[in-house]
Amino acid sequence: MTLEAIRYSRGSLQILDQLLLPHQSCYKSVDSVDQAWEAIRSMKVRGAPAIALVGCLSLAVELQAGAGGPGLDALVAFVRDKLSFLVTARPTAVNMARAAQDLAKDAAQEAAREGATEEAVRERPRVIRYAEDMLDKDLRDNRSIGDLGAHHLLERVAPSSGKVTVLTHCNTGALATAGYGTALGVIRSLHNMGCLEHAFCTETRPYNQGARLTAFELVYEQIPATLITDSMAAAAMIHKGISAVVVGADRVVANGDTANKVGTYQLAIAAKHHGIPFYVAAPSSSCDLRLQTGQEIIIEERPGQELTDVNGVRIAAPGIAVWNPAFDVTPHELITGGIITELGVFAPEELRAALTTTISSDRPQM
Repeated sequence: MTLEAIRYSRGSLQILDQLLLPHQSCYKSVDSVDQAWEAIRSMKVRGAPAIALVGCLSLAVELQAGAGGPGLDALVAFVRDKLSFLVTARPTAVNMARAAQDLAKDAAQEAAREGATEEAVRERPRVIRYAEDMLDKDLRDNRSIGDLGAHHLLERVAPSSGKVTVLTHCNTGALATAGYGTALGVIRSLHNMGCLEHAFCTETRPYNQGARLTAFELVYEQIPATLITDSMAAAAMIHKGISAVVVGADRVVANGDTANKVGTYQLAIAAKHHGIPFYVAAPSSSCDLRLQTGQEIIIEERPGQELTDVNGVRIAAPGIAVWNPAFDVTPHELITGGIITELGVFAPEELRAALTTTISSDRPQM
């Protein structure tokens, strides 16, 4: 059984506290948008798809409990303000911002209809149903990403044995999504097809999402895998027969530049040097065609204490300055394998044209 980062039923939301993994599997209730914001900001839940899901579902829980209003104008303002607040928790990931924009707009349009009622705006087919549909769609999209990416990778790099070795970074699996995962979903699909020789995952300092979360998922599902430090990646490309690098993305812009967990950029450079295909796996909801290049992406900077301390124990020299960006941008020319979406695998220069006519219709229906 695949791990669940999110447990939801109408009026109830629980998240797996990822700060406690791998030592404890503890689900915590999220009863409000404020609690969701704190969980996202503190990285109890993380991953661009999961951030959007938890944010929107937390609003659905509040609305189900009767929050907002009274009156249509007050309810629409409540929805808009709560969504805007959620976007501030971690601004680099575009999924939450896109969902907030769509959901706030749709709630306002429904409220403006003749004969509109508070109940119609709250639930069917509006705010609550929108959030619930996001959950179902993300899981379907992830499975498509995994299968499409696996087949594309095998067609390009599979040796005579038909098995490949894949390097991945950070955590892009069931713990970062509604289930299955994006880049880790590709690895899952390869494994299910009997075509995965081995997976290598990086530790992903300073939060160690690779060591704590990706390794946890790989062991849980008995996928053959090895953990390496971030600084071992280039050496692994030489000595461990890496067939491809597959990573996720928190935002993909119009020219194919991508923002992902810091350390991704250097992996792309090393892969290019060694002639190893570099893939980015992300749902179309992570594609932001409004931004033309990666230089326009806002890069979140995290507290310096994340780098200087481990489990509350100082490991860095007192007084040292700290720079702690959570993400970096990989230029599109380094994405040599392609960008894997639920709609297909595209070269970065093909992405805008491929998604322009489909990205709107492929979002959850409201």
